[in-house]
Amino acid sequence: MAEPLSGLRVLDLTRVLSGPYATMVLGDLGAEIIKVEIPGKGDDSRDYGPFLAGESAYFMSINRNKKSIVLNLKTAGGREILLRLAEASDVLVENFRPGTMDKLGLGYGLLSERNPRLVYAACSGFGSTGPFAQKPAYDIIVQGMGGIMSVTGHPDGPPTRVGVSIGDIVAGLFTVIAIQAAVQERERSGLGQFIDVSMLDCQLAILENAIARYTITGEVPGRLGNRHPTITPFTSLETEDGAVIFGAGNNALFRRLCDAIGRPDLANDPRFETNASRTTVWEPALKPVLEAIFRTRTTAHWLEKLEGLGSPCGPINTIDKVLSNPQVASRGMLVELEHPVAGKHVVAGPPFKMSRTPPSACTAAPVLGEHTEAVLRDVLKFDTSDIERYKKEGCFEP
Repeated sequence: MAEPLSGLRVLDLTRVLSGPYATMVLGDLGAEIIKVEIPGKGDDSRDYGPFLAGESAYFMSINRNKKSIVLNLKTAGGREILLRLAEASDVLVENFRPGTMDKLGLGYGLLSERNPRLVYAACSGFGSTGPFAQKPAYDIIVQGMGGIMSVTGHPDGPPTRVGVSIGDIVAGLFTVIAIQAAVQERERSGLGQFIDVSMLDCQLAILENAIARYTITGEVPGRLGNRHPTITPFTSLETEDGAVIFGAGNNALFRRLCDAIGRPDLANDPRFETNASRTTVWEPALKPVLEAIFRTRTTAHWLEKLEGLGSPCGPINTIDKVLSNPQVASRGMLVELEHPVAGKHVVAGPPFKMSRTPPSACTAAPVLGEHTEAVLRDVLKFDTSDIERYKKEGCFEP
């Protein structure tokens, strides 16, 4: 069965994380991804560790299901090849600083003239408009500026970066959503369009109730550790040998929690009668009681008790325990790929399951320039003399 985006050709000029993550997802869904890299150097992330047989595992983890070609866009021939590839593609994705493609003579205005059906997606730190448009950005910059760090961490600690590059990854996912929407709309209009994704905008988009709390109450949300700001109890507590996470999103679940810990009386205490009242008295009244109880037994004991009564709960797993989890294995979330240089390595598989057209992580990340000549032959119908001519012009050299 063909994958859902089979037949969609994506010209990928992205590097590092936000853009490559987006094109990886499109590739998992069956799109043909032609990754354009700098000759001799390639994507910056090829230099990021750890390394396996000299190949970056970081790069391999987010560049599967892609073809790599090298083009020197500082040469006239390199730019002409890119223009011709854009004419033959459905989508172009780039995450340069705004204006970079225009300076190269490859901006959306020209490309859309050459290919009116082209969906052009630009993902940058701050978007193509506004006073910060030319400001450089990395994940940690937008996490800080976007407010995520201010609400992450414990009250007595400093603002904390989320432990994965959520600024990049969320922007990549929103880019995929916008691309698929534009491709769908093109079926009606016959026209492509320009998509402008800002990492900072995407951070605001996932602040969820932090924005609501501030705009309604006027109080600036702060760090609460693992506690939820408006649902109680919804946190983690230390046990005899570790910690357990649990959540009681309604009164019935709170009663189950009380039954599981052998304190059904707590559910009848007027102070804990509603979620609002539990939230109000969490620190002075409810938290100390629960802390004392959970410290008396092991994590395994409490998980058995809570799960036995259908109370939402779980352990705080380290990465090794996540990768050995039977649920992760049953969902096929770990995929072993064969790289032509690095050999076998494990990556996280596609996280969505589809009944008729499932996604697939089937080919390892490419070696730099691995598919240059094949793409020129197959897509642009170059013959050997064409390729040799462009080589002499330095189109494939640093």
